[in-house]
Amino acid sequence: MPDPTRRRRNHAARGPAALSLLVFAVALLAGCGDASAGGPTDEPAPAPSAPGGALDTGRSAVTGDGPLVSFLGDSITAGLHLPAEEAFPALLGELFAAAGRPIRVVNAGLSGDTTGGGLRRLDWQLAQRPDIVVVELGGNDALRGQPLENIEDNLRSIVREAKDSGARVLLLGMRIFANYGPDYAAGFEQLYETVAREEDVAFIPFFMEGVAFERGMMLPDGLHPSAAGHAVLAETIRPALEELLDEVEADGE
Repeated sequence: MPDPTRRRRNHAARGPAALSLLVFAVALLAGCGDASAGGPTDEPAPAPSAPGGALDTGRSAVTGDGPLVSFLGDSITAGLHLPAEEAFPALLGELFAAAGRPIRVVNAGLSGDTTGGGLRRLDWQLAQRPDIVVVELGGNDALRGQPLENIEDNLRSIVREAKDSGARVLLLGMRIFANYGPDYAAGFEQLYETVAREEDVAFIPFFMEGVAFERGMMLPDGLHPSAAGHAVLAETIRPALEELLDEVEADGE
């Protein structure tokens, strides 16, 4: 039996510089596209349409063998301004394939998405019966001033629904600068830890550590990770995802 404490393992990250966090927060909001227009909202940007008008909720096709890993996120997960194969979900697929343990990847990143938007499109993702759901949402909510309790409730609902479907969950935490108010900023950071601990899921506190406004890690627009930045994100996420894959394999034995 796998050690149940492994799912609660806190993959700690060093605190980034305050200025970098401020610029990163402003940049993330600026990169939201239409979703940021018109003031605070929890509505995501319109999803692109697939042929025939179907909702395109994932950039990566589900092919091959191995556990199915769905990445539910915003423009960072989507790899905005980059080819799909250079976004961190695809890079993780390559890393695991090279290590001899292939996974099937669904990149369900949507630019401008929020926890509310992610919750609304979660059913479509769960219908594919993923073994693992990686959740990267919440930054856009906070930057629009959404109440912390709403963000936490949405994240908790996403986590619970994913777990109820039989999937394991990896929650990726985010931070915002204290300029949004020290209590709000601290509460925002804490809510990820609270959800991860109380719902007993794997957790990375600040998954953008080492990328957010580091030289060469961001695109020239200053808003989104570069290909090199996505490579760092993949390496940051890999250990936690590997532990969950171990659990999936153990359950299948």
